[in-house]
Amino acid sequence: MKLIAAVIIGVACGLLGSAFHYAVGFAQETRNAHPWILFFMPLAGLLIVAIYKVTRAEGEGTDSVVKAAQNGELKAMGLITAIFTGTFLTHLTGGSAGREGAALQMGGQTGYYVSGLFRAGREFKRTCVIAGMAGLFSALFGTPVAAAVFAMEVVHVGLVVYADFLPTFTAAVTAYLIAGGLGAGAESFAVSAPELGWTVLLKVFLLGACCAVPTIMFCQSLHIGETVIDKVLKNKWIRAAAGGVLVVGITLLYGSQRYSGAGMNVIAEAIEGGNALPWDWIMKILLTAITLETGYRGGEVVPSFFIGSTFGCVVGPLLGLPAGFSAAVGLAAVFCGCSNCLLATVFLCLELFGGGSIFQYCMAACAVNYILSGHVGFYRAQGLLIEDVDPNTIDHMRHPF
Repeated sequence: MKLIAAVIIGVACGLLGSAFHYAVGFAQETRNAHPWILFFMPLAGLLIVAIYKVTRAEGEGTDSVVKAAQNGELKAMGLITAIFTGTFLTHLTGGSAGREGAALQMGGQTGYYVSGLFRAGREFKRTCVIAGMAGLFSALFGTPVAAAVFAMEVVHVGLVVYADFLPTFTAAVTAYLIAGGLGAGAESFAVSAPELGWTVLLKVFLLGACCAVPTIMFCQSLHIGETVIDKVLKNKWIRAAAGGVLVVGITLLYGSQRYSGAGMNVIAEAIEGGNALPWDWIMKILLTAITLETGYRGGEVVPSFFIGSTFGCVVGPLLGLPAGFSAAVGLAAVFCGCSNCLLATVFLCLELFGGGSIFQYCMAACAVNYILSGHVGFYRAQGLLIEDVDPNTIDHMRHPF
């Protein structure tokens, strides 16, 4: 029954993910062609608040979906409409945000909807939510294996329920094939890596250690920013308008919309061209925190790619490493530290960069950063099960198909 549900979820996520891919692409192209749309960002913020109010999705986000993947309950039934339109408006008007966080929310609710077609219990719903998260992530980014493992791993740090893998992977592959057939292509980067050797490996370990700095800064900026903004600007309407004005002001002072949207072009430039500005990663942290914590919508995943790749591109050459290679290593390390998903990062590197020495170097940097960055992460709701886990808890979470 779970496999049947997984196929349905995969089809739905493939179609929805393709629509979302083209919508966000249209928003970015329109903003690039008409830069003056940036001035409408405060108005877009007010509209987003209104949409969340009408759809009764206020206060709901990726944390809500992560909780649903833990307990099988999801209350915000208007989340798909809210996050789709909210992310579109954010990208259209120049907010700094990604797409994959939105994908987790839409995918999770899609899975929850599909679970309602079957007369099954909470455990079945929980698996369907995870499968939906993987399906839409895969449809957007074109990495089905990484999407499946990420959706399972992000729920609890230190615990993966492998019984979820078959339905989750089935949904991810189904969505990937449908999205690919509709022209939503997979992401990949051409990376030139040195041969595996001790000298380079030691430098990569050091780069991974350095990546703990942007990892912690980014995650803390999201969490501390949320707390501070909630206290200073309690009114959501004023908060959204003020956030939009602040982003517009910073963008105008900088004189470029380089940090608007997801920034995939900057990521590609860093990895494949070896070019990044020394302050790119700092600016992305600042503008993403302002955008997301004042009520605009999107994701944290691609901004972490941006931060990691530009940081690595700048710091790597200081250690004697090639810039483009260092950008790829930095992307993997920062994503791993921010998501607390070491296994998912393994497969993400394989699907983005291919195998060989680049994969091995990325894993070395991820291992170091994962340890040094501690338990910071994107999502507050992410469970922490690493030390002193009660065996009875693990037995309870094992479930057959």
